[in-house]
Amino acid sequence: MIPLSLVVCTLLALAMGTNVLQCPGKSIENLNENVKLTPCKRSPCRLKKGTNTHISINFVPENDMEDVTNHVTADVFGVMVPFIGVDGNSVCDKLQTESGEKASCPLKAGTKYVYTDQFLVQNFYPLIDVKVHWALREGTNDIMCFEMPAKIVK
Repeated sequence: MIPLSLVVCTLLALAMGTNVLQCPGKSIENLNENVKLTPCKRSPCRLKKGTNTHISINFVPENDMEDVTNHVTADVFGVMVPFIGVDGNSVCDKLQTESGEKASCPLKAGTKYVYTDQFLVQNFYPLIDVKVHWALREGTNDIMCFEMPAKIVK
């Protein structure tokens, strides 16, 4: 029989978010609670080729912003490679307010937004271990970012 404390701890860990890492030189408060990747249950996140991975990011911009885009790359043997189909895409049509109302750009400073999306793990991605760097950006300035060890699998 599984101890009740183990079950409770496991459920709390799953409800809190995905275990992601701070970007170098950044310190985002409550980062793990504000990023959820499904079906990532533990590190490294297993990204299965030919399937969709779902992401949800809560963030609060410090300034008003006209447009926000994804900047998603993978560190492959020390070379930063863009995630094709995800990197550079606008997130403005995939936003909600904290209360669940549809939102879009421009964004207002101090307002909590939730970005939700899904991305296809392309079949042509090689079967390798990578470190994913994901940032929401206005221009070249990161609004928020995180890193996550991942493994591309069949």
